[in-house]
Amino acid sequence: MAVALAASQERFDTRGHVFVVADGMGAHAAGELASKLATDFIPLTYNKLLDLSPPDALLEAVKQANRHINARGEADPSFRGMGTTVDTLVVLPQGALVAHVGDSRVYRLREECLEQLTFDHSLVWEMQAAGHLPENEDDIPSFIPRNVITRSMGPNPEVQVDIEGPFPIQPGDTFLLCSDGLTGRVNDTEIGQILTCLAPAEAVQALIHLANLRGGPDNITAVVVRITAPQRLESTGGAYQAFENGNHNPRSVHAIAWTVLGMLVLGAALFGMLRQWIAAGVCLLAAGGGGAAALLYRYTSPATSYFDSRFRGKGPYRQTLCSPDTKFVGVAKDLTNQLHEAAEKESWQVQWEPYHQHRNAAAAAATAGDMTEAGREFFRAVIYMMSQLKRQKEIGKEADRAAGLF
Repeated sequence: MAVALAASQERFDTRGHVFVVADGMGAHAAGELASKLATDFIPLTYNKLLDLSPPDALLEAVKQANRHINARGEADPSFRGMGTTVDTLVVLPQGALVAHVGDSRVYRLREECLEQLTFDHSLVWEMQAAGHLPENEDDIPSFIPRNVITRSMGPNPEVQVDIEGPFPIQPGDTFLLCSDGLTGRVNDTEIGQILTCLAPAEAVQALIHLANLRGGPDNITAVVVRITAPQRLESTGGAYQAFENGNHNPRSVHAIAWTVLGMLVLGAALFGMLRQWIAAGVCLLAAGGGGAAALLYRYTSPATSYFDSRFRGKGPYRQTLCSPDTKFVGVAKDLTNQLHEAAEKESWQVQWEPYHQHRNAAAAAATAGDMTEAGREFFRAVIYMMSQLKRQKEIGKEADRAAGLF
């Protein structure tokens, strides 16, 4: 994953905040390399493509990243055919843009409605879109493989990228980017309920813990983004919107231009040595004029750029109401009971007071009918117990080291 926050309000106005999740495929090393290249390359390239509007820059950044991954794979037989999914979220004053390849997902939670903003590039979703499978996941025959994806970055030099948005944003909106390791174990209703109950940092922990406690057979990566202030948000009523270009970095001048200027200077020198003063003067004048034009282009930029806010894509693709309810609270309570029993059975060295505080607060909230607060406190108890489990493992490793076992 990658998180590239704008360093200033000015930078946010022109480029926004960038978030990326990539889930690699292929042999372990190959998938790891492909996903790392994607998360390293996309934010850097997007922020360099300052002459393009954000939607075009995002699309071009993903395409360039794909070609880069493909070239690395073709150059080394052990990495050939490696690939990765990718989801990139860019939050701008004009709204949220999404670039998507594969079956990782981007969601937006607004109030108590969770929306899936991306279309899964998977065999199941493609067959559903073609009308060959029922929309209800529970009605899909078991012999249809659910882990086959139809599109990924890396295997081919070119890739089809879905650009979605811009989706309007407002304070309180919460976005989730995640790999299928999460969505394969936690359903959309539960995802929305956890995002509703918990702050972003706690929500990430709760989601990953829940997926792991249900088996966690795959990589689980999640990024939660919450809009907490307007940040000079702008309306997207028109197809194009003018905004101040806050870019003061020098623009690049093509290498061919510098080469031509160098050849003119060299020509002037050669003509001077041959005492052909008129030709030498012409070359110098041309070099001076060309150099001035290049510098003017490099260090000046138009005062105004345009954001193409025409809506792209067809998202959201699914919507789920996810108000915390008694069933959700029961799931969270059962998890705490299971962790409590495991701790006592395995004789964990647990500091029990924080755990009981969360449990008691959850029970009181449930009695009062506040399911949001009850779910929040039960999942805080889960997060705490999982931290105690991690601490228990560290204690065990220290004991093994002391005993000289490794």
